[in-house]
Amino acid sequence: MKKLLLAGIGLVAIGAGVMAGWYYRPWSPYSPARIAELDNEDRYFELFQEMDEVLPSRPIAAANPEPFARDLRPLIVNYDWQGGQKPLEAYLDEAHVMGLSVLKDGVVIHQTFRLGADENTRMTSWSVAKSFVATLIAEAMTEGKIGSLDDLAQTYAPQYQGTDYGNTSLRHLLMMSAGMDFIEDYTDDAPRSDIRPLFFNAFIMGKNVDEMIGAIKRNREPGQDLHYTSPNSHVLAAVVRGVYGKSLPDIVEDKLWAPLGMESDATWLTNRNDDQGLAIGYCCLQATSADFARFGQLYLQDGVWNGQRLLPEGWVDQATRANAPFQAAGPDAVYAPRGYGLHFWFPPEADQEFSAEGVFGQYIWVDQRRGVVIAINAGDPDYWNRKDETIAVMRAIVSAVAPEQVEDEGDIESPAP
Repeated sequence: MKKLLLAGIGLVAIGAGVMAGWYYRPWSPYSPARIAELDNEDRYFELFQEMDEVLPSRPIAAANPEPFARDLRPLIVNYDWQGGQKPLEAYLDEAHVMGLSVLKDGVVIHQTFRLGADENTRMTSWSVAKSFVATLIAEAMTEGKIGSLDDLAQTYAPQYQGTDYGNTSLRHLLMMSAGMDFIEDYTDDAPRSDIRPLFFNAFIMGKNVDEMIGAIKRNREPGQDLHYTSPNSHVLAAVVRGVYGKSLPDIVEDKLWAPLGMESDATWLTNRNDDQGLAIGYCCLQATSADFARFGQLYLQDGVWNGQRLLPEGWVDQATRANAPFQAAGPDAVYAPRGYGLHFWFPPEADQEFSAEGVFGQYIWVDQRRGVVIAINAGDPDYWNRKDETIAVMRAIVSAVAPEQVEDEGDIESPAP
């Protein structure tokens, strides 16, 4: 009996050792233990500066860098909030902002770096990357490689042939109205979250992301409501991969980094660190603050860069406004107060204002009318409750760097609440 007991203890110890080895993976730079740190809210701002060290990635080279002109100056901003005036510095502190870049008419007029970041730090984008994927769809349309937004995804991504996602139009994927049975909830205590197990199975178990997403079913007709689900964007990334016959990072390098003259190398996260690794299409681009802002400048210029039209005429307007009543902004919006276009957000009472946004405080804000782009990267656990305040901050920054003169009085307009 004693021998059996000792043998049992030995097996348990061996099993525990095997599990510890799998969890910590001392032989690999990537491990479940390191990935688990992403649940540590107190370290978000640190982890978001080293995502391509925590997880596998593929490089995106800045082959033809064309640095923006810089005319850096202080940025002194106070904004209306909760019945009083609040300084920008307070927002930067509370939102754990790592990087802030402001462009006016294509010139970098302000940059602030905090919490260990600097102008060379690659900071993660989370869902800001979705707007990059949508832009690649638009470029493929300019090149005639995609015929219509009403084409089905399976036309260009044959791995989704016969699935509910494959039978969804590019338009409904871009509108986040695919009608899929998927819950996007990032909180630890959510009664059900589909995004967290998708992330786990992709990055920790190394499962094929296309296959996992192809198994998701539709539970209502597409085009009926706004239902934000990250797999929609991954399917669009698969469409882009099918159109160009390359990996997503290589396409981003060819179609965005090179023609836009991005200043620095970037990375895109993959689920595995081998030749089976697949770039995750719903998030996971790491870039510098200035290069995120440069992407916004492309949209400020209506998709034209150095005299060449990269995006179809009318795309920017269509992508940054409601394409159906259920996408409208306002207090009763699904994701109030913001509205949603084609993988871009816009604020209530938008006046040529829109943004690319990512979880925990990532933003590229564009004010076309006043020629301003603002890029913010943060590690903000409370970002969701800060949405209204963030809109006030963005509008206050725009008003500070591009003040409008009130006719006959010369007074500067106060920032929108």
